[in-house]
Amino acid sequence: MTQNALGVDFAKRLSETPKTPQERAAILANPGFGNHFTDHTAVVDYTVDSEGKGGWHDARIEPYGPIAMDPAASVLHYGQEIFEGLKAYRHADGSVWTFRPEANAARFNRSARRLALPELPPEVFIESLKQLVSVDRDWVPDGEGESLYLRPFMIATEAFLGVRPAREVSYRVIASPAGNYFGGELKPVSIWLSENYARAGHGGTGEAKCGGNYAASLAAQLEAEANGCKQVLFLDPTDGFAVEELGGMNIFFVFKDGTLVTPALNGNILHGVTRDSVMQLAADRGLAVQERRITIDEWRQALADGTLTEVFACGTAAVITPIGELKTKDGSLVTPTLEGESVAMAIREQLLGIQTGAVEDLHGWLTQLA
Repeated sequence: MTQNALGVDFAKRLSETPKTPQERAAILANPGFGNHFTDHTAVVDYTVDSEGKGGWHDARIEPYGPIAMDPAASVLHYGQEIFEGLKAYRHADGSVWTFRPEANAARFNRSARRLALPELPPEVFIESLKQLVSVDRDWVPDGEGESLYLRPFMIATEAFLGVRPAREVSYRVIASPAGNYFGGELKPVSIWLSENYARAGHGGTGEAKCGGNYAASLAAQLEAEANGCKQVLFLDPTDGFAVEELGGMNIFFVFKDGTLVTPALNGNILHGVTRDSVMQLAADRGLAVQERRITIDEWRQALADGTLTEVFACGTAAVITPIGELKTKDGSLVTPTLEGESVAMAIREQLLGIQTGAVEDLHGWLTQLA
């Protein structure tokens, strides 16, 4: 057992067939995103006993591999599951750090409450990352824009058919070396306006990070790809078709007067950690940050009168990506070519600099993993 200062025990059973240094090097030379996985996984189990008391137990690191699961496991029938996404970065001195994991831990527990899953102590969440990276640190790439993507998730594993919260749950973390999310040179992307589908509804699970939200976005994503777009934008049909978010990212608007606008959190929109960080860094730069309702009509009018200068999306995987065009069935809203410094790119450079250790972390956002 491995004892740490927080009192969390992680037993370790290391892989007997890890990737060779040559195999690992070949993968790290062209990691892509979400295509390859490290040699190990972190696991913690949760069980409710006969007296109705639940508890976490059997924290461990074990070889990466298939999960043995009963065909009647609750997650397969009722979708009781949540997940997170964050990255580990190798700094110049070889140490490995992650960015704002306490914010991910807090969001993970908000998602857990919404999906009637047990909350995981934040210290266990962060320690699971440390324990996994400690055994798989050689998988952390050091190329520009590269990182080790960490995917914590929780699934209901109890075997039963009945609509109630599961009494057996598994928390796990897997890791995947990651390159540029959209691949190649960073340039403005085209996105598709979804007018046939909504990502979430009021009172639903929109602000929880659960698989059902992403499954619900896939039909719209296929529609976007059929129209030559990388991502899809969702609106709120109950609120004058106000802008909400992309399929996997939050959205921002930069105005000529120095205002930065992003849709206000309304129960449908994910509490993005990158979103929150962008707002803080923008405020540090003197921009007037507004969280408010913004509609397609306002977007169109701001382009027409020249007051809107930039549109960009942000998220853990893509960091910050400029949006050059919003395609709709009735035409396109094209962001004009920017003259002068890009707010999006300046914040992106600063954010990546903090994450990789090249820029001073003035907000205490970094946590060392290894």
